[in-house]
Formats: sequence, structure tokens, C-alpha cells
Amino acid sequence: MKVLIISGTNHKGSTYNTGRILAEKLTSAENISEIFLPRDFGNFCCGCAKCITESEDKCPHYAELHPITEMLDSSDVLIFTTPTYVFHATGQMKAFLDHYGWRWMVHRPEEKMFQKQAVIISTAAGMGMKSAMKDVADSCFFWGIPRVYKYGKAVMETDWSRVKPEIKAAIGKKTDSLAKKILGREGRVGIPLKTRGLFFMMSMMQKNGFNEADVKYWKDKGWTQGKRPWR
Repeated sequence: MKVLIISGTNHKGSTYNTGRILAEKLTSAENISEIFLPRDFGNFCCGCAKCITESEDKCPHYAELHPITEMLDSSDVLIFTTPTYVFHATGQMKAFLDHYGWRWMVHRPEEKMFQKQAVIISTAAGMGMKSAMKDVADSCFFWGIPRVYKYGKAVMETDWSRVKPEIKAAIGKKTDSLAKKILGREGRVGIPLKTRGLFFMMSMMQKNGFNEADVKYWKDKGWTQGKRPWR
């Protein structure tokens, strides 16, 4: 199992450490890759819409983004770790996700996403994890990822080294539970009815869609003729 951690900050705080703990319960260290934002990708979407109306390789930041896209596609489990900033995901995580608007089901979803699992982790000294995780969960769903787990935890500290032992123990138990669920679905991730329904509606829309790049993509995949990206 290949695991990719996408960290919403450069530093290794409570959120990152929780994600790393989970990753190490899923697979061996050599099968874990990491991306730190903005260190590994720090560009803001400039709103040109070329990724949607033409092709993703027309994005001004394509050269920097493409290697990360390949890492996303080749991983079995994606772990997004974003600390809670003013009740939301970090700005750099949002900027990263903005660059994948073309991959939403309304445009050109990647079929590999329909076989993956994702985990969204957010910690805070106090509150706000739910809304922070939703920022990322929206993209995961519209990418087509069928199983998305969320874990928000108030750690009552701003430094991982000062987090109380009992809170770290609770994190250990929760990551045990998440790992068990993820490993239990390895290689047989079912597609929820909500995802199936949205995909069906998009396949109908793309038969006479308004964006030529999207229409051609869906037709070439056979998705407007009844084929589906899942087994």
C-alpha cells in the first residue's frame, strides 16, 4: 500500500504527527511519501481557467504541479493534514486544491481516484476542526474518492511536544481504528450511492456539454456511453 501525506504547513506539528502515526500503521516507511505546502508547491491559482477550458498542461504552474499530480495518482491512500487556521484549512492547502478544479466530476475526473481512500486530519488548540476538514473533504468527494475519513482533534496545545500523554494516547487509539477500517477496504473500496448518482448526472450532462474539452474527455473514456471508472 502506497500512502501520500499532504501537509498544509511546512512544520511538523500536531496535525502532521497524527497523520504520520496513521501512515506508519498502514504501511512501511519506504511506501510513505510526503508533500509539504507551501515548500513543495506554493503557487496561487491565477484564475485563467485554461486548465478547464483547454487542458491541465496549460496551467502556468503545470511544471511544478505535475510531479505532485503523479504522486496523487500513484498512491492508494491520501492523508491530508491541515491545522485549523481561523476555523478553516490553511491558505496553502486551499491554494493547492484550487489547482485541481479541472479534476472535479463536473469537468475531467481522474479514474484512479475512484479506487482510493483518503483521510483528512485537523487539530487545533481549541475548536474549528470540522469546518477546516470540510474544505478538503469537498475536493475529495468531487474528485470521486469513494471513502473519505475525517478526524479532528483538540490537542489543547500549539506544540506537539507539549501535548498531554492522555491526548496522545487517544490519538493512538483513533488512528488504530482508522487504520483497521482502511486496511479492511484495501483493494475493494465500494462506491457510495451519492458518488454513483453524481457521476450519472455528470455523464448525462456531458452528452451535450458546454465545454468542448470536458465533452471530448468523457466521450473518449466511454463514460457517456455507460462505462464507469470503477470495477
